[in-house]
Amino acid sequence: MGVKLVVGSDGVALISFSNPPVNALAIPILNDLKLKFEEACNRTDVKAIVVIGESGKFSGGFDIATLLQAQKTGNVSILGRVSIDIMINTIEAAKKPSVAAIEGLALGGGLELAMACNARIAAPRAQLGLPELQLGIIPGFGGTQRLPRLVGLSKAIEMMLLSKSVSSEEAEKLGLVDAVVSREELLASARKWALDIAAGRKPWIITLNKLDKIEPLGDARKIIQKARSQTLQRAPNVPHPVLCLDAIEEGVLAGGYAGSLKEEQSFNAAVMSPTGKALVHFFFAQRSTSKVPGVTDLGLKPRQVKKVAIVGGGLMGSGIATAFVLNNIPVVLKELNENFLQQGLNRIKGNIDNRAKRGGLSKEKHSKALSLINGTLDYKDFKDVDLVIEAVIESIPLKQQIFVDLEKYCPSHCILATNTSTIDLNLVAEKIHSKDRVIGAHFFSPAHVMALLEIVRFEKTSAQVIVDLLNIAKIIKKVPIVARNCTGFAANRMFFPYTHSAHMLVDLGVDVYRIDKAITAFGMPMGPFRLADLVGYEVSLSVAEQFVKAYPDRTYRSKLTQLLIQDNRLGEKNKRGFYLYDAKRRAIPDPELNKIVNESRRLANIMPHGKPLEISDKEIVERLFFPVVNEACRLLDEEIAVKASDLDITHVLGFGFPAYRGGILFWADTVGAAYICGKLMEWSKTQGSFYKPCAFLEERARKGLPLESVINAGSRL
Repeated sequence: MGVKLVVGSDGVALISFSNPPVNALAIPILNDLKLKFEEACNRTDVKAIVVIGESGKFSGGFDIATLLQAQKTGNVSILGRVSIDIMINTIEAAKKPSVAAIEGLALGGGLELAMACNARIAAPRAQLGLPELQLGIIPGFGGTQRLPRLVGLSKAIEMMLLSKSVSSEEAEKLGLVDAVVSREELLASARKWALDIAAGRKPWIITLNKLDKIEPLGDARKIIQKARSQTLQRAPNVPHPVLCLDAIEEGVLAGGYAGSLKEEQSFNAAVMSPTGKALVHFFFAQRSTSKVPGVTDLGLKPRQVKKVAIVGGGLMGSGIATAFVLNNIPVVLKELNENFLQQGLNRIKGNIDNRAKRGGLSKEKHSKALSLINGTLDYKDFKDVDLVIEAVIESIPLKQQIFVDLEKYCPSHCILATNTSTIDLNLVAEKIHSKDRVIGAHFFSPAHVMALLEIVRFEKTSAQVIVDLLNIAKIIKKVPIVARNCTGFAANRMFFPYTHSAHMLVDLGVDVYRIDKAITAFGMPMGPFRLADLVGYEVSLSVAEQFVKAYPDRTYRSKLTQLLIQDNRLGEKNKRGFYLYDAKRRAIPDPELNKIVNESRRLANIMPHGKPLEISDKEIVERLFFPVVNEACRLLDEEIAVKASDLDITHVLGFGFPAYRGGILFWADTVGAAYICGKLMEWSKTQGSFYKPCAFLEERARKGLPLESVINAGSRL
């Protein structure tokens, strides 16, 4: 880690910096860059400057750990005044011209550093962009000012608000880079370009002073206003996109320096905002899921997985198979008969074709993925697989028989995984001897799209198998969380109170569609009843039976789903459920649903004094999510989950909880454990044990301790 300055015989000062793995611009790096720039400008043997990142990358951006430090300490001053002190007063005000030599990536602060230089030369296929809004912040090193001056206002707003990067080839067309040259020629070309500027053969451009790409004032105002209107409609719960537009607008109206001052103010506000804190937490939480105490610290190396087998070619099995072949791992798919097998293979081909149609696959990769999938009706074709994943219906006897067959036909080193979302692994592995090879690999549907993989181990699972599956998750681009075995594991155990509470509210007299609207307004992609239509009721009922058996004291038994099925309402499957569905799968409220809802209420008979419950939208959200928080606390108390942040990741990536709220337990801490506990206690007086707060939550509330900070040692994992 550090910054070097080397002056060549041509008079070019090469300033290179290194901070692996992505050359993040930590504060010490930035301070050293400033010093090296000043040194180069003061040396008589220096004519021009070239800035380059080492190890094939320019820079992946500002050091996010510094953001976290500022948020935790409340001291925003540790972020410095990089935009003013370094980008403007040091680099753009330098007496000698500078050129950025870009290879690999120039993202966030990395691109902002490059834009402060007088020219940019890039190697092929480098990625350039300002993705800061993904972290709940805005560009803070002058990006809101310089990007519009280089690519125009409309394109700059698109790149920033959508966190959209461009290749170096597209960047050249846009004017973001001045030339694209081969990697071998990059440094020499950058040196020559810098000397040409110094000699007057090429223009000395100060980006902050450029005006030719900025639209006329009237048009610029319209572009910004349209973007503001769309942003408020698309993301009403978050402040940072508007803060970004505020900074851009100030620069257009009052000039680049004034815009930079506004950006600095808005950047600091965004960093310290609840959204900024939540998304920075989410960023680090994702990166910590693969660290499992007592497992990943044993020094075990993951074994290579050359071939995978999938048992069951339904929607889930075909999705899992797709995830592997898209990442160059051969798959053999087994089914019961030729008809089922062909259906499964067709699903996989359809998944791959759809990915190609959306532009996610080249013709070569499309053909390669299709070539990696083979079908079979015989377990004998499993003789050389390294991992097998069972993905059949949630039937304990069926799964037990499959695992007996797997133990018989698979090689002795093969990992035996089940995709069950609910069933206790002790039951799945009950009839085999090689229990140390058994593990849960719970994918989320559609498996080739959803990012989460819940890895479940029980008492017999070896640490080596866990390490292997964590590595497999990385290969197929999934975010893994490791949970201990129980009915429902971490993900579904945490989610079932959400659906149960939604059904209870309906039986208490709250409108189905109002519940869905309140939940989507909170930030979920869809409400619980729209989600139920999407998933299908047969799965919900089979899972519900497992929960009722395992946790009878905290389940709510509504008749609503059974009544829907009796009325031949199967959700999206037959375009009739809580909603009606048109040919484009658009959900339309059904006025005839009231007959079913009223019958469910009659059978439940829980409305206070026979009158519908009076409730605000805020309390609807609380009634659905506070029981989830309660169950998450039980998971921590029982050490089912390794750490609280894993449950945050599970709820965001598995069920669509808004990432800008940080995850279920991070959000709970913003609400306050004492408030949540008090509400649950209040509701439990009228609705019974379903809402009763657990002892763990009560203790945290009483002691004023945060939930998000809980980390288990992993001894029981």
